[in-house]
Amino acid sequence: MRLSTVILPVDRWHEGGRAKWRRAEELGFHTAYTYDHLSWRVPFRDGHWFGALPTLTAAAGATERMRLGTLVTSPNFRHPVTLAKELISLDDVSGGRITLGIGAGGSGFDATALGQEPWTPRERADRFAEFVPLLDRLLTEDAVSHRGAFYSADGARNIPGCVQRPRLPFAVAATGPRGMRLAARHGQAWVTTGDPKLYETGTPKQSEAALRGQIERLGEACAEAGRDAAELGRVLLHGFTPERNAPLESVEAFVDFAGRHRDLGFTEIAVHWPIPGTGFAADRAVFERIATEAIAQLG
Repeated sequence: MRLSTVILPVDRWHEGGRAKWRRAEELGFHTAYTYDHLSWRVPFRDGHWFGALPTLTAAAGATERMRLGTLVTSPNFRHPVTLAKELISLDDVSGGRITLGIGAGGSGFDATALGQEPWTPRERADRFAEFVPLLDRLLTEDAVSHRGAFYSADGARNIPGCVQRPRLPFAVAATGPRGMRLAARHGQAWVTTGDPKLYETGTPKQSEAALRGQIERLGEACAEAGRDAAELGRVLLHGFTPERNAPLESVEAFVDFAGRHRDLGFTEIAVHWPIPGTGFAADRAVFERIATEAIAQLG
């Protein structure tokens, strides 16, 4: 089991942002991720919110060992050609420490920020099904041409490619069958937040049953793709199950939560860096103890 963190891009770099990323490395987190949005939900909607890829570039210069990544990038405002160029550059700057968390996107503020009508769930799935394979090609081939239903590339050059070979890893966020198939075919890891229908009124047991079902469906998608499901990491983004932020109230509570989800088959849990006055509020001292002590207690 690996323990990672998610640092929301809400701090000016020289007024606390840089210090958080450096401290995350000192605490031993496996990966520090950030969200890739133009803006996010209330209470963050009208506050500071910085770009994910510039933030990760700065974090790459402020850290040495810890992996860095997005949870998650989506087609809502990204194009595979320009994204590939930025990712290759970021992978180079970081010395090959980047993981791309990638998902189909949602119906939040990003969905309309460029002036478009929000896509339906089917449209998001259709775009994602084209986006991921094209991005895979752009990150592994020197020159790519493509004419698709949604995206085009005309001799797009991506030399020298990623530091990580054949390309930086994808962590594909998915719960539906089409997304699971993309994870099985193109992912090095799979990401879930659990079953959103259970967030408000579900129980931990119901959530665990839903997560077990998701992992089983991922295994079926891997079998269909002729791939060993054990090759994929399985990442749980913490904070969206019925327990919400309660596992961060003590080391013991987190060890219990992490142990139950390890037994389901998860290989990594990503916890949000504490932000006072939000749903991600947590005692900083307890959070740091969880970072340094919890995984060892799992045995």
